[in-house]
Amino acid sequence: MKRIIQTCVVALVCMIAFQVKAVADNDKPIAVSQLPAVSQQVIKSHFAGKKVAMAKQETGLLDKNYEVVFTSGEKVEFDKKGNWKEIDCKLSAVPAKLIPAKIASYLKSNYPGVKVLKLEKGNNEYEVNLANGMEITFNKNFVVIDID
Repeated sequence: MKRIIQTCVVALVCMIAFQVKAVADNDKPIAVSQLPAVSQQVIKSHFAGKKVAMAKQETGLLDKNYEVVFTSGEKVEFDKKGNWKEIDCKLSAVPAKLIPAKIASYLKSNYPGVKVLKLEKGNNEYEVNLANGMEITFNKNFVVIDID
């Protein structure tokens, strides 16, 4: 009897997990005009002249995000309010005005002339990927906490 109950509980947990996964992966293409105003302003100001290949809204279980991919390969992810979370410029450089001033100053002093290819903002840290292969992590006070 105990084994039957365990089997039923495992089956129930698996069914719930698959349903949660289905709800969490609700992506839909949208027009750039459907992005939050803050996101639209970032695109107009810092990616002017770049052609948008795709914009999409990613609806998770508890959150909503947006992603914009340009034909040049650059990608920007935004949170539900429209603030950027990640900027990935594989072949070019992250626009200098989007890099926080203290991070830009550190990079200018320690890695002059090296392009920032990717910038990611988390809750308590920033991660910067440079063209020379270095990955630098800053805390929320812009102090270096890790270098790979």
